[in-house]
Amino acid sequence: MSLSKLVIHQFRNINSANITFNNNINIIVGANGSGKTSLLEAIYFLGLGRSFRSHLTSRIVQHEHKEFTLFSEITQQDYITPIGLQKSKNGDTILKINGAISKKLANLTQYLPLQLITPESSTLLSGSPKNRRAFLDWGVFYHDPLFYHNWARIKRLLKQRNAALKQCKTYNELQVWDNELCILSNKISTQRSAYFDQLLVLIKSTLNDFLPDFDISCQFFCGWDKNNKSLADYLHDNFLRDSQLGYTTAGPQKADIRFKIAGYPVADVLSRGQLKLFVYALQLAQGLFLNSIDKKQCIFLIDDFSSELDQNKQQILAKHIADSGAQLFITVIEPDNIDRLFTQKNSVFHMEHGQITEQLEN
Repeated sequence: MSLSKLVIHQFRNINSANITFNNNINIIVGANGSGKTSLLEAIYFLGLGRSFRSHLTSRIVQHEHKEFTLFSEITQQDYITPIGLQKSKNGDTILKINGAISKKLANLTQYLPLQLITPESSTLLSGSPKNRRAFLDWGVFYHDPLFYHNWARIKRLLKQRNAALKQCKTYNELQVWDNELCILSNKISTQRSAYFDQLLVLIKSTLNDFLPDFDISCQFFCGWDKNNKSLADYLHDNFLRDSQLGYTTAGPQKADIRFKIAGYPVADVLSRGQLKLFVYALQLAQGLFLNSIDKKQCIFLIDDFSSELDQNKQQILAKHIADSGAQLFITVIEPDNIDRLFTQKNSVFHMEHGQITEQLEN
């Protein structure tokens, strides 16, 4: 699948745009503030129903307007799926997929599997486990159709359990939640672990290209120490502590992926530029997995492509993207030799003050 057409109205500094994209490589060129990142943000919005820059719609809609509107055409083989999304400053949302009203923004995810890489993406490694869980669950979501349902049920159970912790006097009062929670948690853990074990082969392969000088260990942590005792025992033994804190301290909501070099977290060893290369390797591995194993097409959004990447690393990245067969959108300040890195057919878009002033195809 690929994003073949995008129409934008009143989104950030893009007043109006009607763009036909290349199904391979799309290079967006422009100075800082020209609207390059806003274009990626609009695509991201159509893939996940939210922004990667702000949770406030009022900051995304142009200040003199009440709402923004996005329209796209998603091409899969010979079939085109039209998707329209409008969000107003007061929070109202209208989503249409194939001309029919859809009430759930989550329905967007099946049409545009997106991998976003920005200068801030290094927080995947240096930030909280929440970031790494989100990375892992993105892949499990597309790989295992039962995952979303199980995880949605766990989140509801955890919310109920955390509320009950503030009221229950004894652990027995929590038993009604914990019985089901343990069953679902083990299912989720198995789903995550099975996916990660398969993904690890591709992670190691891409890491070997980007960071060959480091011996990096990668380990999935399910959220409790299975070798020590069962989750049921953790929930029972941690009752007093959980009651004092007001939340559950063991379970799949605490899962993590631990990346280490010589026993130290990679964020403590690698430079900022090396961390960015690590993130490239991880997300490229997921894109390759999605395409080759799950037979779906990943779309990469890369903001500030050339930042902290020398020519050699840019060539390695370009090769991996070509191998993945993914559609790519990248932003650069100057085109330099970027278009020459890709042997596939590519399009170059020049942006200035929110306007696409030139479109070339190579």
